[in-house]
Amino acid sequence: MKTLYLMRHGETLFNQLHKIQGWCDSPLTKKGIDQCLQVRRYFEKNGIIFDYAYSSTSERACDSLELVCDLPYVRLKGLKEVNYGELEGESEEKGCKDPQLCETYYLEFGGESTNTTRDRMVETLTKIMEKENHQCVLAVSHGGACFNFLRAVQDPSDEIKKGFGNCTIFVYEYDKHCFKLIEVIRQGE
Repeated sequence: MKTLYLMRHGETLFNQLHKIQGWCDSPLTKKGIDQCLQVRRYFEKNGIIFDYAYSSTSERACDSLELVCDLPYVRLKGLKEVNYGELEGESEEKGCKDPQLCETYYLEFGGESTNTTRDRMVETLTKIMEKENHQCVLAVSHGGACFNFLRAVQDPSDEIKKGFGNCTIFVYEYDKHCFKLIEVIRQGE
C-alpha cells in the first residue's frame, strides 16, 4: 500500500486579499510561511518521511514545499491550479461557488473546465504513484486542484462543508490503481 500526502500551499497575498488565484501567482504571507512550518513540525513529530516530493510549477506551491521538507523535488504542470482566465486577480466575489456550475463557468472567461483540472490531476498523481519506490509521496498543489482531484475519488460534499484552508493535507492510500481518502489534516487539528 502506498500513501500520497496531497497538500494545499500556504496562505498567499492573493488569498489574504480575497483575489482569484489560479495560474497567476502571489507570494506566501507571513501566516502562510508559519502554516508551512507548522506542517513541517507535524510531519517531523509523526515520523512521516517521504520517498519523493512533487510540486505545482507555481511559486507559492514550490515555496510551500521547500518550507515543509528538505527533499529535492520535481515541479509538474499537472499539479497546477484551475486556470480562471480573465478572472485571474479579480475579487473572489466574481468566482463561481457552485461545484457543478464551475465545471464550465470559467470557459466563458478564457479559463478551463474544472473537469479538465480534475482529469489532469488524476493523470498526474496516478503517474507519480505508479512509479517504483514511491511508497510515501508529498505533492503540493492548490485548493481548486485538490478539490477537483477529491471529487474524482469520492463525493466531496462532506469535506467541502468542513472546509479546507491553506496547508490542508489530504492523505490518500493508493492500491491497485485506486486512490482512497483516509484522512484530512487541517491546520490547528
